Amino acid sequence: MAQNLKTFFDKKTILVTGGAGSIGSELVRHLVKNYSPRAVRVFDSNETALFELEQEFGVGNSPIRLFVGDVRDRDRLRMAMDGADLVFHAAALKHVYLNEYTPAEAVKTNVLGTQNVIDMALEKNVERVINISTDKAVDPTSVMGTTKLLAEKLTTAANGQRGSRRTVFASVRFGNVLASRGSVLPLFVSQIRKGGPVTVTDPKMTRFFMTIPAAVSLILEATARASGGELFILRMPSMKIGDLAEAVVEKYAPRLGRKSSDIKIKVIGARKGEKMHESLLTEHERLFARMSGGLICIHPEILSRHGTVPAPEGRPADWVEDALVSSRTNNLSKAEVRKMLDEGEG
Repeated sequence: MAQNLKTFFDKKTILVTGGAGSIGSELVRHLVKNYSPRAVRVFDSNETALFELEQEFGVGNSPIRLFVGDVRDRDRLRMAMDGADLVFHAAALKHVYLNEYTPAEAVKTNVLGTQNVIDMALEKNVERVINISTDKAVDPTSVMGTTKLLAEKLTTAANGQRGSRRTVFASVRFGNVLASRGSVLPLFVSQIRKGGPVTVTDPKMTRFFMTIPAAVSLILEATARASGGELFILRMPSMKIGDLAEAVVEKYAPRLGRKSSDIKIKVIGARKGEKMHESLLTEHERLFARMSGGLICIHPEILSRHGTVPAPEGRPADWVEDALVSSRTNNLSKAEVRKMLDEGEG
């Protein structure tokens, strides 16, 4: 697959919305380091983060092109997308707690912004658009999850609206991404640096986690495989938040000049919109899901080849056996969490 991916991304003009964020910027780095794109356009409203990327890459000597802009702005997107072959749509408002208090803003970016990306991609006859989503879109209880579910639905439906255009639309769905901006890992490390306490919502709360490199790998694999409307998910491990907090304290406290035993863990309770446990797909989606080379591929119901549930004795080898709820999977031990933290560092 590596050679196929190389062939797929070489000499392409690629636009990454939210390209200065944690996932977007790592995707940009990976594309530049491992492939030979004609250009990688980094589209983001965070001017400071774009400046930092410029310092990192030395833009004049790389295929990186910086675009200050917002997905809410159709005209700016139209300019940024002109001549693009591939679009990775990572721009989003993602903080669950904040979006509960600013739902209209979440709609403007996560829903209307996604529709803007779709419209401009069709107008510019882009080859492929990959929307980056979250497991919080599964049976959502929050504004953020609800808007990301709508973004997934818009992306899937766009395949039926393209007419004679070549554009293929698909989505990838992540769990929590370790060390991404706004995730619990940098928060825990910051709290340890200050001497604690490390605050957890509930130590028994469970979440699916993946490293940033795993997230980037999922995006690239999904891009090459997509034929229209699919939603790709990586089977990823789950862990208890309490185990994660303890592993982070044990790993980082000595690095920061602290004793692990001196860092207290404080339970603060769930915040607005948060679930106790997450799921990677719904029971309904499982009817249209199949395993595909290590990925779960949910075929679009409105276009699906998998419209019925086979009897147990007739189920295909690629049948997805479970809806994959974080409380029902085998959660990582604390030692395994520690190993995953090590892998996340590279």
